Amino acid sequence: MLPRQREPRHRQPDGYVSLNERGENNFQCVATLAERDVKRYTPAGIPMVSARLLHESAQVEAGIHRRVEFEMAVIAAGQIAEMLERAELGRVYRFCGFVARKNRNSKALVFHLTEFETIS
Repeated sequence: MLPRQREPRHRQPDGYVSLNERGENNFQCVATLAERDVKRYTPAGIPMVSARLLHESAQVEAGIHRRVEFEMAVIAAGQIAEMLERAELGRVYRFCGFVARKNRNSKALVFHLTEFETIS
């Protein structure tokens, strides 16, 4: 005898797609390139560069102005790693990519770069 499947507590409308199924994970940040490690290569020969970004801005949350400052670990692979290796330290860039765990068993997050550009 097969176990009985539980009915969901709340039925979703037809055509509903959950956030998990959409797979949206986009992150964009204007920050200073503060530190950069030397380029390394994966066993498959893909270049990788790790770095640290510093962000400072003024944001409005619930009608209240607040100052936001944070430091974030980033990693770049492939062609983006080559570009990040040549990027000037101390300069401000617009970074785009996605956020993921540092590794499978970690709770720490890392910003994976997919592109970046100089801010004039």
